[in-house]
Amino acid sequence: MWRTISSYVLRKYADYTYKKWERTILWDKIDPFRRPKSFTPLVSIYIVAFYSGVIGAAITEQLYKEKYWEEHPGEEVPLMMPTFYRGPWRVVRGEALTRPTQSTP
Repeated sequence: MWRTISSYVLRKYADYTYKKWERTILWDKIDPFRRPKSFTPLVSIYIVAFYSGVIGAAITEQLYKEKYWEEHPGEEVPLMMPTFYRGPWRVVRGEALTRPTQSTP
């Protein structure tokens, strides 16, 4: 009895692996003729990320101007320091701002 069960299982496994091999051969032949994957989702994600950064920078700058006008009414607003850039930076018109020094209390 065990012999028939084991031979049955081995036969089923052999059929499974043979059919799996047949499917692999078939898809390997079809694969070169498939349509290439679309770049549209990737490009749309990059566009959304870029414009969300632009909108975020505009909101940050507007909040900076409003805060400065509340503290110094009627004065011209100086250039905003770059938030995430710590290196030297050049100003085309006007004078470059100096980094505020941290005072110890």
